[in-house]
Amino acid sequence: MARRRRPAPHSNHERWLVSYADFITLLFAFFVVMYSTSQVDQRKVGRLALSIQVAFQELGVFPASTSRVPMNENSPMPFSTVQSVENLQRTTSLGRIVPSHHDQLGGTGDGDLSALRKELEVALAPEISRRELALRSIPDGLVISLQEIGFFPSGSAQIRAESEQSFARIVQLLLNKDFRIRIEGHTDPVPIHTPQFASNWELSTARATEIVRLLVVKYRFAPARLSAAGYAEYHPIADNRTEEGRRLNRRVDIVILGRSRPGVSRLD
Repeated sequence: MARRRRPAPHSNHERWLVSYADFITLLFAFFVVMYSTSQVDQRKVGRLALSIQVAFQELGVFPASTSRVPMNENSPMPFSTVQSVENLQRTTSLGRIVPSHHDQLGGTGDGDLSALRKELEVALAPEISRRELALRSIPDGLVISLQEIGFFPSGSAQIRAESEQSFARIVQLLLNKDFRIRIEGHTDPVPIHTPQFASNWELSTARATEIVRLLVVKYRFAPARLSAAGYAEYHPIADNRTEEGRRLNRRVDIVILGRSRPGVSRLD
């Protein structure tokens, strides 16, 4: 009896579908994890950016946004949305964490600077009316602008002899207060080249340091209260294309900041 021939085994050409299905499943799981991770990170980045923005707005570095974007803790906050969020009204927790601008300055309140400004306006009314001096408020504090026309000869860092009484009245109002003071020298863009000053940088810096020298040596201010900077023509407050604008830009600014450490208002 002849033996029956066993049929040849059937070759399965679709076994690759099993591996392919496993690969697709793993790939789907991978993208689900990546998506959920990106959403969590985006929320964290958004909250961090909001905290930084609020802090800088409180310090006066960035202007506050005027748009109102609701904050939803259950949905991701992209970083671009954070730029539209206004500073303090959205979250009280951030308000507690971020100190106010006046706390950063050492406790100087609006009332202190407002009262000081009123005293200066009364004491310096003649100089203000002659436009030899100007007062203005900035985010850092209060600025007393000594115009070149009233306080300095052109191209010189020495204060005018006839302006010393005006300067002394300013000093008397600041001497026994513990505000920190920054002296800033400014010029217009007209080049200067004299035997004493090679550029506007030297002139603006020399004027600022001369005021600091007077405050320390003559009026006995504590040096720890003071700092000086020269900005040449690069921080104008008026248009340098006009004579009036250039006149306003030639100035020395006495910037009244926050309070110093106790006991360092003046030298004994």
